[in-house]
Amino acid sequence: MQLYESPAYDPAWPDSHWAATSPAPPPCPPLTGAARSEVAVIGAGYAGLSAARALAQAGVGVTVLEAVQPGWGASGRNGGFCCMGGSKLDDAALVRRFGPEAARRFHRFQQEAVSHVATLLQEEEIDADRGPDGEMLLAHRPAAWAALQRQARERAQLHGERLVLLSPAELAARGIAGAGFHGGLFNPVGFPLHPLKYLRGLARAAQRAGATICGDSPVSSLRPSGGGWQLTTPQGSLQAGRVLIATNGYGADDLPPWLAARRLPVLSAVFTTRPLSEAERAAQGWTSETMSFDSRALLHYFRLLPDGRFLFGMRGGTSARPAALAALHAEARRHFAALFPAWADVAVERHWSGLACLTGSLAPFAGPVPGAPGLFAALGWHGNGVSTASLAGARIAQEILGQTPDLPGIMRHPPRRFPLPFLRRPLLALGYRVLALKDGPLPRPGQAACHPAPGRG
Repeated sequence: MQLYESPAYDPAWPDSHWAATSPAPPPCPPLTGAARSEVAVIGAGYAGLSAARALAQAGVGVTVLEAVQPGWGASGRNGGFCCMGGSKLDDAALVRRFGPEAARRFHRFQQEAVSHVATLLQEEEIDADRGPDGEMLLAHRPAAWAALQRQARERAQLHGERLVLLSPAELAARGIAGAGFHGGLFNPVGFPLHPLKYLRGLARAAQRAGATICGDSPVSSLRPSGGGWQLTTPQGSLQAGRVLIATNGYGADDLPPWLAARRLPVLSAVFTTRPLSEAERAAQGWTSETMSFDSRALLHYFRLLPDGRFLFGMRGGTSARPAALAALHAEARRHFAALFPAWADVAVERHWSGLACLTGSLAPFAGPVPGAPGLFAALGWHGNGVSTASLAGARIAQEILGQTPDLPGIMRHPPRRFPLPFLRRPLLALGYRVLALKDGPLPRPGQAACHPAPGRG
């Protein structure tokens, strides 16, 4: 059972900037006939391919089953932010629920995850258009600026971090200017990349290590069989001793039944403009390639791409029907024009959408499925899967190999079920309306923006 309408799972590739600018994918023919493998991985995204690569490097036979082709899902549709994240819980909530040491360990894991991707790019010689280090969080109103200052103090106390606070004038001097930005918090950890180039490079790396990747092989059933698991696809079947579920927001809600109601996929809309000239970038005051996002609960995320295009994304969709998606993209364009008024009339070149994944616990999970020997899951990246999913996949491979996985305790708790699961989407729509009211209005036309002094940028 899928939670959204069929357009969300259309096997056609989205008309994304990433798909249009990536090298050809590696050959991944479908599974045909009856096959056997020591380990089966469901899902050829960051987590699944990272696990497959690690398992194959350890000499384990591993077969990856992907519904379409590697990178077709969220791993090839996101904004390309290789950054810290993975949970919707802030530090205070993590400390309350798990304690300060657990929160620190999860924080270190996020930092390790960014380094892990950087190492992968180097070791596997993946050219993924890596951008400059660091990520900017922008306050969308004065109260949010005060909250960022508190956050900087709290993170220094809990994690020993020294994040950089920047006034609007200091942001403008860095080439980061938009309407209604009241200050910024710069984290030096992280970097932007081309997510599909990275994903396809990871797929090739897994194949070189010995993994088999079967595209166009959606798993329709998963059941215990002969001390292992039997997986069925449209053209074949696979018998495996152990199975990793790494479908994040794109898997069936009840495959396996244990997962039912533990996830809530959420829609994100993304678009890229045509290339902006140097004069156009200077007119807006945005000349930096630093990946950035704002402090709204229904956040916007955006960055200048190496080729001069500008990428803009936002959350808030609740339906995959064509009319609803068109309305979501129109809303994203309206928000873009309000934040970057100098570019209000700049043409959009491509736009697309995809599913991020929340869990009922608002934290990611990587571990064994309770009551199902040999079955594991790694999912729930909350819109920040580039780094977190990559490292979690490599670490869950340790557990599949019978080792003690180097994973933070926060990620080892099975996700809670959402209450009233049949109302997940209606309640999400209601929650979005409440969050939009809390976020407040967009900058008004003519509202002063944070422009740099003449000649800068």
